[in-house]
Parts: sequence; structure tokens; C-alpha cells
Amino acid sequence: MSTRGDLDFLDDLRRKYPHQPTFLQAVEEMALALSDLFDGPDGDFYQRAFLAMAEPERIIAFRVSWMDDNGKIRFNRGWRVQFSSVLGPFKGGLRFHPTVDEGVLKFLGFEQIFKNALTGLPLGGGKGGSDFDPKGKSDGEVRRFCEAFMSELCRYLHPSTDVPAGDIGVGGREIGYMYGQYKRITNRHGVGVLTGKSMNFGGSEIRPEATGYGLIYMTKIAVQRKLNRNLTDMRCAISGSGNVAQFAAKKLLEFGAKVMTVSDSNGVIVFESGMTATDWDAVSDCKNKHRGRLSSIQDKVSGQYYDGESPWSLDIKYDLALPCATQNEIDEKSARQLVKNGVLGVLEGANLPTDLEAQAVFRKADGVIYVPGKASNAGGVGVSGLEMSQNAQRLTWKSEKVDEKLHGMMDEIYSMMEEAELSGGTLEQGANRAGFLKVATAMRELGWVY
Repeated sequence: MSTRGDLDFLDDLRRKYPHQPTFLQAVEEMALALSDLFDGPDGDFYQRAFLAMAEPERIIAFRVSWMDDNGKIRFNRGWRVQFSSVLGPFKGGLRFHPTVDEGVLKFLGFEQIFKNALTGLPLGGGKGGSDFDPKGKSDGEVRRFCEAFMSELCRYLHPSTDVPAGDIGVGGREIGYMYGQYKRITNRHGVGVLTGKSMNFGGSEIRPEATGYGLIYMTKIAVQRKLNRNLTDMRCAISGSGNVAQFAAKKLLEFGAKVMTVSDSNGVIVFESGMTATDWDAVSDCKNKHRGRLSSIQDKVSGQYYDGESPWSLDIKYDLALPCATQNEIDEKSARQLVKNGVLGVLEGANLPTDLEAQAVFRKADGVIYVPGKASNAGGVGVSGLEMSQNAQRLTWKSEKVDEKLHGMMDEIYSMMEEAELSGGTLEQGANRAGFLKVATAMRELGWVY
């Protein structure tokens, strides 16, 4: 198998984008997982296909001008990275966060190509967002920013071209404001150009819960098939406290697991005896209604708050690690500590939350289940695809039907990974290979790469 330094065909990308380290990390991680294909009899074709996938079809960049509550005009940058339309319209979320730049969005869009391919739905890959920070902004400021952002983006959206969703900093409130502006500008109503919408205007049941629920459905399947266990009383560490983390915790509680942690960028709450339903309500109320910090509810929950820490910085025994916060949150030191303390599985709810060195630790650890985010958090975009289908049919499906389809989707993704494992690979290699081969084959059939 090739090593990181052997992937010479990536040198041109490395020369062009040294200022985009997270994007290059995602590319190199994927290339390492596919190195057997690159070294095989059809390796030249697969290398050409990979390089084509690593360059976005187009990047749209624009200024966003909006007015704050004091009547001053503020400026932010906005982007939409339309990465790959091989399998269908560009599909991927919008992220509003001060760390957003073109390189971050390219990393997310590149990952999205393969995640979307794994769902089995006709979805291409894309990502977008802005360096606007919703934290500390009034509701009016967020609304005016969203309206300004959509005023620029709307000209590039269409149900058969590009359909964004939400991501960090973009929840139901922001999607609503952007969709309202789209309707106002275009006079098009009932058009599925955004997903994650309210049920009042074309949303899907289970969409807010989908990424977190899908992560736990995948976790449940992996634990059953690999460990011959169920989730009851398993000690599960969750990072983050946003949408994905909240609903992952909720589903774990339903399955009888012990949720040990939730966190935000300021600190972590540790529930030594496991989170309770009352604790979950307090976290949800803090984040969704008050948009506050976890430190503000430390006297309202049964857990202990640790300022400046994360689930991965504390020396605590976890059975399962479920990183749901952001990229590169688990480094080599944290990974070694998790393995030392007997972690049984690491399943990613965030995009690329484990850095390259930490991934190597998990791969070498005997018996540790490692599932990358492009497989384990694919439930969100999967249900976004189902929302698009409902919009096209002018129908709304019952929650039971959507949940059943979500569960089936995660089961099928796991089965694809398992096929690679039975052939001598790993679950991680199976996820990467299945997504890549689907896109590469379609590119060849379209005559885009040959």
C-alpha cells in the first residue's frame, strides 16, 4: 500500500494550494485509502478521475453587504463551491462561521462528493457559506445578513442545479430567512432550492434529526455486527452541542446508552452517571432557544462543567467516541489516550474531526471500529435528498416513512463498507472506495474522464 509520500500524482495540487491545508488533508486522506486502486491495473484512469474530482467545477465568490442594528453597513465574504455534478445537482450545506474561507469550503465540498454518493441518491457534491458569525448578533441582524446573502446566491440555485442545506451556524432560522428572500426575489413558490426547511413550507419530517439519528443507527449496526452487543449502558462521549450532537444524544438515550459528555468551544459537561432526559432538555433549551454557552447551565444539569476542556482532553474511559463538533478536534495525543482507555469504536458525526495522525492511531489499534464521517454522518444529506423528492412530488411523507428510509440507508452504507472488510480491507477503506468508484464510473460513462 502506498504511503503519504508516495502519492506523487498529488504534487501539482500541493503546489497550487499550500494555503489550503485542510483541503489538502482531506485529499491526501482519501488518496491514501484508495492507494490500492491507484497501484492497480486501471491505476492511471483512477488517478486522472481523482484529480478531476479534486478540482471544483466552479467556485462562486461574492461580497455580502448587510446593515447592523446601529444602521452601519457591514461586509462579509460569501462562497458557493460547486464541486461535482457527476451524480446530480450540487448538494451540500451552507456554513456561517468566522473560520470559513475558500479552503475550508473546498475540504467540505470534496468530502461531500463521496458522502452523497454513498446515500444511493442522485446527488452531486458542493458546499458554501460565509465568514459571518451569527453568535452575538441580534435576530434582526441575522435576518438582514441572510437576506443579503441569498440576494447574491439566488441566481445560481435551481432544483436541478444546486440545492444547499444548513451546516454550522445555519439552522432552521437561517434557512427560513434565506428561503423567504428567495421567494421574495424570484416569485417562485414551493421550489425545492433549499433543504432543512420548516414543515410549514416544504420541509421534511426527521430532517433536523437526520444526521444525529443516522450516526447512531450506524453506531448501533456496527456495535451489533462487530462486537455482538447492543448500546445499552455503553459509555458514549459526544463532542459538540449543536444539532448533530443533540439528536445523537437523544437517540442514544432511547437505546439505553450512557451519554457521558456534550461540549462547546468553551468547555465540556461530563455526566459521570450518564445524561438524563432533563439534562438533554436543558442543553437543547440553552442552544436552540437562548443560543447560549454550556457554562450558563452548569447549575441546571447533573453533570460537571470543565472550562477550556473537551471530551478528548480529559482522561476518562469511553466505550464509544462520537466527535460531532468540527474538523481536526481529535489529534494524535487524544487518540492515543482514547485507545489506552479502551475505546471500542470511533464514529464521526462531524466532517473530518480526526486528523491524519489520529486516524493512523485508530487504524493500528487492535479491535477499534473506525468509521469516517462521509459514511457515518451521511444521514443528513440522505434525508435532504428525500426532502427534494417530496418537494418535486408536492408531497409530505409521514415521519415513520422517512425514519424507515433513513435507517435503511445507513444499513446499506454499512453493508457496502462491510464488503470491503470481507475482502481484507477496513470499514474506512470500504466507505472511501464505494463512494469513489461510483463517481469515477459515472465520469467514465459520461465521457468526462477516460
